[in-house]
Amino acid sequence: MLQRDQRAEGNFSSVVGFVLLGFSDLPNLQGFLFGIFFLIYTFIMIGNALIITITRVESALQTPMYFFLANFSSLEICYVSVTVPRILVNLWTQDRSISLLGCATQMCFFLILGATECFLLAVMAYDRYVAICNPLQYPLVMNQKTCVQLAVGSWISGIPVQIGQTSWVFSLPFCGSNQINHFFCDIPALIKLACGDTSLNEICVYIVTILFAMISFLLILGSYIKIISTILKLPSTTSQFKAFSTCSSHLIVVLLFFGPGAITYMKPKSHQSSGTDKMFSLFYIFVTPVFNPIIYSLRNKDVIAALKKLLLKKTEREF
Repeated sequence: MLQRDQRAEGNFSSVVGFVLLGFSDLPNLQGFLFGIFFLIYTFIMIGNALIITITRVESALQTPMYFFLANFSSLEICYVSVTVPRILVNLWTQDRSISLLGCATQMCFFLILGATECFLLAVMAYDRYVAICNPLQYPLVMNQKTCVQLAVGSWISGIPVQIGQTSWVFSLPFCGSNQINHFFCDIPALIKLACGDTSLNEICVYIVTILFAMISFLLILGSYIKIISTILKLPSTTSQFKAFSTCSSHLIVVLLFFGPGAITYMKPKSHQSSGTDKMFSLFYIFVTPVFNPIIYSLRNKDVIAALKKLLLKKTEREF
Protein backbone atom coordinates (compact mmCIF):
# COMPACT_ATOMS: atom_id res chain seq x y z
CA MET A 1 0.00 0.00 0.00
CA LEU A 2 2.94 2.32 0.48
CA GLN A 3 3.20 3.79 -2.99
CA ARG A 4 5.95 6.35 -2.55
CA ASP A 5 9.49 6.89 -3.70
CA GLN A 6 11.37 8.03 -0.61
CA ARG A 7 14.28 10.39 -1.29
CA ALA A 8 17.27 10.95 0.83
CA GLU A 9 17.21 14.73 0.77
CA GLY A 10 14.94 16.15 3.44
CA ASN A 11 11.56 14.71 4.19
CA PHE A 12 10.34 14.94 0.61
CA SER A 13 8.59 11.87 -0.82
CA SER A 14 7.26 11.53 -4.34
CA VAL A 15 4.05 9.62 -4.94
CA VAL A 16 4.43 6.85 -7.55
CA GLY A 17 0.90 5.52 -7.22
CA PHE A 18 -2.48 6.41 -5.77
CA VAL A 19 -5.31 4.80 -3.84
CA LEU A 20 -8.82 5.49 -5.10
CA LEU A 21 -10.96 5.65 -1.97
CA GLY A 22 -14.15 5.57 -4.02
CA PHE A 23 -16.97 4.17 -1.89
CA SER A 24 -14.73 2.81 0.87
CA ASP A 25 -16.80 4.80 3.38
CA LEU A 26 -19.68 2.42 2.62
CA PRO A 27 -18.13 -0.96 3.52
CA ASN A 28 -21.45 -2.77 3.89
CA LEU A 29 -22.68 -1.69 0.45
CA GLN A 30 -19.74 -2.80 -1.72
CA GLY A 31 -21.55 -5.82 -3.17
CA PHE A 32 -24.78 -3.88 -3.67
CA LEU A 33 -22.99 -1.01 -5.42
CA PHE A 34 -21.12 -3.47 -7.64
CA GLY A 35 -24.41 -5.04 -8.70
CA ILE A 36 -26.08 -1.68 -9.39
CA PHE A 37 -23.14 -0.25 -11.33
CA PHE A 38 -22.68 -3.48 -13.29
CA LEU A 39 -26.34 -3.45 -14.37
CA ILE A 40 -26.13 0.24 -15.32
CA TYR A 41 -22.91 -0.32 -17.28
CA THR A 42 -24.47 -3.28 -19.11
CA PHE A 43 -27.56 -1.24 -19.96
CA ILE A 44 -25.40 1.65 -21.25
CA MET A 45 -23.37 -0.66 -23.47
CA ILE A 46 -26.38 -2.53 -24.88
CA GLY A 47 -28.60 0.55 -25.25
CA ASN A 48 -26.03 2.67 -27.06
CA ALA A 49 -24.82 -0.27 -29.18
CA LEU A 50 -28.44 -0.81 -30.23
CA ILE A 51 -28.74 2.82 -31.35
CA ILE A 52 -25.52 2.50 -33.38
CA THR A 53 -26.81 -0.70 -35.01
CA ILE A 54 -30.24 0.74 -35.82
CA THR A 55 -28.85 3.91 -37.38
CA ARG A 56 -26.49 1.88 -39.56
CA VAL A 57 -28.87 -0.80 -40.84
CA GLU A 58 -32.09 1.20 -41.23
CA SER A 59 -32.11 3.17 -44.48
CA ALA A 60 -34.71 5.65 -43.15
CA LEU A 61 -32.20 6.73 -40.50
CA GLN A 62 -29.34 7.45 -42.92
CA THR A 63 -29.51 11.19 -42.21
CA PRO A 64 -27.07 13.66 -40.63
CA MET A 65 -29.05 13.78 -37.36
CA TYR A 66 -28.78 10.01 -36.85
CA PHE A 67 -25.18 9.96 -38.09
CA PHE A 68 -24.27 12.30 -35.24
CA LEU A 69 -26.46 10.32 -32.83
CA ALA A 70 -24.50 7.17 -33.72
CA ASN A 71 -21.27 9.06 -33.05
CA PHE A 72 -22.68 10.26 -29.73
CA SER A 73 -23.65 6.72 -28.71
CA SER A 74 -20.15 5.50 -29.65
CA LEU A 75 -18.72 8.28 -27.50
CA GLU A 76 -20.89 7.29 -24.53
CA ILE A 77 -19.64 3.70 -24.76
CA CYS A 78 -16.02 4.91 -24.74
CA TYR A 79 -16.73 7.46 -22.01
CA VAL A 80 -18.11 5.02 -19.46
CA SER A 81 -15.49 2.38 -20.37
CA VAL A 82 -12.71 4.72 -19.22
CA THR A 83 -14.00 4.85 -15.64
CA VAL A 84 -16.67 2.25 -14.85
CA PRO A 85 -14.61 -0.98 -15.31
CA ARG A 86 -12.06 0.37 -12.82
CA ILE A 87 -14.87 1.23 -10.39
CA LEU A 88 -16.24 -2.31 -10.72
CA VAL A 89 -12.82 -3.89 -10.17
CA ASN A 90 -12.25 -1.76 -7.07
CA LEU A 91 -15.63 -2.73 -5.64
CA TRP A 92 -15.15 -6.42 -6.41
CA THR A 93 -11.53 -6.90 -5.30
CA GLN A 94 -11.28 -4.09 -2.72
CA ASP A 95 -7.86 -3.33 -4.26
CA ARG A 96 -8.12 0.40 -4.85
CA SER A 97 -4.52 1.06 -5.87
CA ILE A 98 -3.75 2.59 -9.26
CA SER A 99 -0.34 3.37 -10.72
CA LEU A 100 0.75 6.88 -11.61
CA LEU A 101 0.73 5.98 -15.31
CA GLY A 102 -2.66 4.28 -15.01
CA CYS A 103 -4.12 7.32 -13.27
CA ALA A 104 -2.68 9.72 -15.85
CA THR A 105 -3.94 7.57 -18.74
CA GLN A 106 -7.43 7.38 -17.26
CA MET A 107 -7.57 11.14 -16.68
CA CYS A 108 -6.25 11.93 -20.17
CA PHE A 109 -8.82 9.77 -21.96
CA PHE A 110 -11.59 11.00 -19.67
CA LEU A 111 -10.76 14.64 -20.48
CA ILE A 112 -10.38 14.01 -24.22
CA LEU A 113 -13.74 12.25 -24.40
CA GLY A 114 -15.32 14.97 -22.27
CA ALA A 115 -14.09 17.58 -24.75
CA THR A 116 -15.42 15.44 -27.61
CA GLU A 117 -18.84 15.35 -25.95
CA CYS A 118 -18.89 19.15 -25.68
CA PHE A 119 -18.06 19.57 -29.36
CA LEU A 120 -20.39 16.82 -30.53
CA LEU A 121 -23.34 18.26 -28.63
CA ALA A 122 -22.60 21.64 -30.25
CA VAL A 123 -22.45 20.00 -33.71
CA MET A 124 -25.78 18.25 -33.08
CA ALA A 125 -27.33 21.62 -32.14
CA TYR A 126 -25.93 23.15 -35.35
CA ASP A 127 -27.45 20.29 -37.34
CA ARG A 128 -30.89 21.01 -35.82
CA TYR A 129 -30.38 24.75 -36.47
CA VAL A 130 -29.73 24.21 -40.18
CA ALA A 131 -32.58 21.67 -40.49
CA ILE A 132 -35.17 23.97 -38.90
CA CYS A 133 -33.97 27.46 -39.79
CA ASN A 134 -32.65 26.72 -43.31
CA PRO A 135 -34.49 23.58 -44.46
CA LEU A 136 -34.02 24.26 -48.18
CA GLN A 137 -30.24 24.56 -47.75
CA TYR A 138 -30.01 21.57 -45.36
CA PRO A 139 -29.04 18.89 -47.94
CA LEU A 140 -26.32 21.17 -49.34
CA VAL A 141 -24.93 22.44 -46.01
CA MET A 142 -25.04 19.12 -44.13
CA ASN A 143 -23.68 16.92 -46.90
CA GLN A 144 -21.78 13.71 -46.17
CA LYS A 145 -18.34 15.33 -46.40
CA THR A 146 -19.30 18.12 -43.99
CA CYS A 147 -20.83 15.66 -41.53
CA VAL A 148 -17.70 13.49 -41.50
CA GLN A 149 -15.47 16.55 -41.06
CA LEU A 150 -17.58 17.84 -38.15
CA ALA A 151 -17.57 14.41 -36.50
CA VAL A 152 -13.81 13.89 -36.92
CA GLY A 153 -13.14 17.44 -35.71
CA SER A 154 -15.21 16.77 -32.59
CA TRP A 155 -13.26 13.60 -31.82
CA ILE A 156 -9.74 14.97 -32.28
CA SER A 157 -9.90 18.71 -31.47
CA GLY A 158 -9.48 18.29 -27.73
CA ILE A 159 -6.58 15.81 -27.87
CA PRO A 160 -3.58 18.23 -27.83
CA VAL A 161 -5.00 20.48 -25.10
CA GLN A 162 -6.09 17.64 -22.83
CA ILE A 163 -2.78 15.79 -23.19
CA GLY A 164 -1.06 19.04 -22.23
CA GLN A 165 -3.38 19.60 -19.27
CA THR A 166 -2.87 16.04 -18.02
CA SER A 167 0.90 16.40 -18.28
CA TRP A 168 0.75 19.68 -16.37
CA VAL A 169 -1.35 18.21 -13.55
CA PHE A 170 0.97 15.22 -13.16
CA SER A 171 4.04 17.44 -13.17
CA LEU A 172 2.86 18.81 -9.79
CA PRO A 173 4.64 17.52 -6.67
CA PHE A 174 2.38 15.03 -4.88
CA CYS A 175 4.25 14.92 -1.61
CA GLY A 176 1.35 14.52 0.79
CA SER A 177 -1.33 11.83 0.91
CA ASN A 178 -1.66 9.50 -2.05
CA GLN A 179 -5.33 8.75 -1.30
CA ILE A 180 -7.71 10.18 -3.91
CA ASN A 181 -11.12 10.74 -2.37
CA HIS A 182 -12.88 9.86 -5.60
CA PHE A 183 -13.72 6.77 -7.64
CA PHE A 184 -11.60 7.75 -10.64
CA CYS A 185 -8.68 10.08 -11.42
CA ASP A 186 -10.21 13.52 -11.94
CA ILE A 187 -8.51 16.92 -12.00
CA PRO A 188 -10.14 18.51 -8.89
CA ALA A 189 -9.34 15.43 -6.76
CA LEU A 190 -5.71 15.33 -7.98
CA ILE A 191 -5.11 19.04 -7.46
CA LYS A 192 -6.23 18.66 -3.84
CA LEU A 193 -3.32 16.26 -3.24
CA ALA A 194 -0.68 18.52 -4.78
CA CYS A 195 1.78 20.41 -2.60
CA GLY A 196 2.39 24.12 -2.77
CA ASP A 197 0.50 26.76 -4.71
CA THR A 198 -1.83 25.26 -7.32
CA SER A 199 -3.64 28.48 -8.25
CA LEU A 200 -2.05 28.52 -11.72
CA ASN A 201 -3.33 25.00 -12.35
CA GLU A 202 -6.81 26.00 -11.18
CA ILE A 203 -6.75 28.94 -13.59
CA CYS A 204 -5.69 26.54 -16.35
CA VAL A 205 -8.66 24.28 -15.54
CA TYR A 206 -11.01 27.29 -15.71
CA ILE A 207 -9.57 28.38 -19.05
CA VAL A 208 -9.87 24.92 -20.60
CA THR A 209 -13.40 24.53 -19.19
CA ILE A 210 -14.39 27.88 -20.69
CA LEU A 211 -12.64 27.04 -23.95
CA PHE A 212 -14.46 23.75 -24.41
CA ALA A 213 -17.56 23.61 -22.23
CA MET A 214 -18.68 27.24 -22.06
CA ILE A 215 -18.03 28.07 -25.71
CA SER A 216 -19.78 24.86 -26.80
CA PHE A 217 -22.70 25.62 -24.49
CA LEU A 218 -22.98 29.19 -25.82
CA LEU A 219 -22.99 27.88 -29.39
CA ILE A 220 -25.75 25.45 -28.42
CA LEU A 221 -27.66 28.25 -26.67
CA GLY A 222 -27.31 30.54 -29.71
CA SER A 223 -28.51 27.76 -32.02
CA TYR A 224 -31.58 27.12 -29.90
CA ILE A 225 -32.46 30.80 -29.61
CA LYS A 226 -32.57 30.89 -33.41
CA ILE A 227 -34.42 27.55 -33.53
CA ILE A 228 -37.09 28.60 -31.02
CA SER A 229 -37.53 31.93 -32.79
CA THR A 230 -38.09 30.10 -36.09
CA ILE A 231 -40.43 27.50 -34.56
CA LEU A 232 -42.64 30.17 -33.01
CA LYS A 233 -43.14 31.65 -36.50
CA LEU A 234 -44.48 28.37 -37.90
CA PRO A 235 -48.16 28.65 -38.92
CA SER A 236 -49.60 25.57 -37.23
CA THR A 237 -49.35 24.18 -33.71
CA THR A 238 -48.72 20.72 -35.14
CA SER A 239 -45.65 21.96 -37.02
CA GLN A 240 -44.39 23.71 -33.90
CA PHE A 241 -44.83 20.57 -31.78
CA LYS A 242 -43.04 18.40 -34.35
CA ALA A 243 -40.12 20.82 -34.56
CA PHE A 244 -39.84 21.05 -30.76
CA SER A 245 -39.95 17.26 -30.41
CA THR A 246 -36.90 16.83 -32.64
CA CYS A 247 -34.91 19.17 -30.35
CA SER A 248 -36.18 18.27 -26.88
CA SER A 249 -34.18 15.02 -26.59
CA HIS A 250 -30.94 16.81 -27.42
CA LEU A 251 -31.72 19.63 -24.98
CA ILE A 252 -32.28 17.17 -22.11
CA VAL A 253 -28.91 15.50 -22.78
CA VAL A 254 -27.20 18.92 -22.96
CA LEU A 255 -28.56 19.95 -19.54
CA LEU A 256 -27.66 16.59 -17.95
CA PHE A 257 -24.08 16.85 -19.19
CA PHE A 258 -23.19 20.53 -18.91
CA GLY A 259 -24.90 21.24 -15.58
CA PRO A 260 -22.96 18.88 -13.27
CA GLY A 261 -19.75 19.27 -15.31
CA ALA A 262 -19.73 23.07 -14.99
CA ILE A 263 -20.35 22.89 -11.24
CA THR A 264 -17.50 20.40 -10.75
CA TYR A 265 -14.83 22.15 -12.84
CA MET A 266 -15.69 25.81 -12.29
CA LYS A 267 -15.65 25.75 -8.48
CA PRO A 268 -12.48 27.04 -6.77
CA LYS A 269 -10.43 24.50 -4.81
CA SER A 270 -11.39 26.05 -1.47
CA HIS A 271 -15.11 25.51 -2.16
CA GLN A 272 -14.83 21.93 -3.38
CA SER A 273 -16.36 19.10 -1.38
CA SER A 274 -15.31 15.53 -2.16
CA GLY A 275 -18.82 14.23 -1.49
CA THR A 276 -20.40 16.83 -3.76
CA ASP A 277 -17.82 16.24 -6.51
CA LYS A 278 -18.47 12.50 -6.43
CA MET A 279 -22.23 13.03 -6.58
CA PHE A 280 -22.01 15.35 -9.60
CA SER A 281 -19.49 13.03 -11.26
CA LEU A 282 -22.07 10.25 -11.11
CA PHE A 283 -24.31 12.42 -13.29
CA TYR A 284 -21.96 12.81 -16.24
CA ILE A 285 -20.50 9.30 -15.86
CA PHE A 286 -23.72 7.33 -15.46
CA VAL A 287 -26.86 9.44 -15.88
CA THR A 288 -26.20 10.96 -19.32
CA PRO A 289 -25.07 7.66 -20.95
CA VAL A 290 -28.05 5.88 -19.38
CA PHE A 291 -30.60 8.45 -20.50
CA ASN A 292 -29.16 8.79 -24.00
CA PRO A 293 -30.67 5.55 -25.39
CA ILE A 294 -33.86 6.02 -23.35
CA ILE A 295 -34.44 9.61 -24.49
CA TYR A 296 -33.60 9.00 -28.15
CA SER A 297 -35.68 5.83 -28.36
CA LEU A 298 -38.78 6.46 -26.26
CA ARG A 299 -39.12 10.05 -27.51
CA ASN A 300 -38.32 9.30 -31.15
CA LYS A 301 -40.94 7.63 -33.36
CA ASP A 302 -38.43 6.93 -36.15
CA VAL A 303 -36.10 5.05 -33.80
CA ILE A 304 -39.01 3.09 -32.28
CA ALA A 305 -40.25 2.14 -35.76
CA ALA A 306 -36.75 1.09 -36.83
CA LEU A 307 -36.31 -0.95 -33.64
CA LYS A 308 -39.63 -2.75 -34.19
CA LYS A 309 -38.65 -3.45 -37.79
CA LEU A 310 -35.27 -4.83 -36.69
CA LEU A 311 -36.84 -7.06 -34.03
CA LEU A 312 -39.46 -8.27 -36.51
CA LYS A 313 -36.75 -9.27 -39.01
CA LYS A 314 -34.90 -11.13 -36.28
CA THR A 315 -38.06 -12.95 -35.23
CA GLU A 316 -38.84 -13.95 -38.84
CA ARG A 317 -35.33 -15.36 -39.26
CA GLU A 318 -35.71 -17.48 -36.12
CA PHE A 319 -38.93 -19.00 -37.39
